[in-house]
Amino acid sequence: MPSLDSHDRRILEEVQRDASLSIQDLADRISLSRNATWRRLQRLEEDGYVRGRVALLDRDRLGLGLMVMIAIRTDTHSAGWLKKFHEAVRTIPEITGVYRMTGDVDYLLQAVVPDMAAYDRLYKTLIGRIDLSDVSSSFVMEEIKATTCLPLGYV
Repeated sequence: MPSLDSHDRRILEEVQRDASLSIQDLADRISLSRNATWRRLQRLEEDGYVRGRVALLDRDRLGLGLMVMIAIRTDTHSAGWLKKFHEAVRTIPEITGVYRMTGDVDYLLQAVVPDMAAYDRLYKTLIGRIDLSDVSSSFVMEEIKATTCLPLGYV
């Protein structure tokens, strides 16, 4: 993996905050020429440091104000079950994050829905697609910090 220099890190810091920056604005922010900035950004994308550029949408404005964390336990750990689980959670659009965990919980899912009735439909869809031994949900009352920016001080 190629090493990153200070200009590369600055480019990554800026584009993860605002991917809509023009190349000229990005170049101005990192004090590099437009062409050098463009070449570096292209290389960072080709090398997989930048996986994509997206727009962050406002959940509340879209009527998706209820966020739920779903803790899942399973008694089955076969390759077939795992494949079926992956397919199930990937095809449910309300599920925005899926994490395999250590400890008492096997998987932690993050989902967004408009209301409790929509969560109930999500729950029924999930348990209808895959055998689970326990499903426990917690509803987010306040979102204190949510960011897509990664800490680049370790790079």
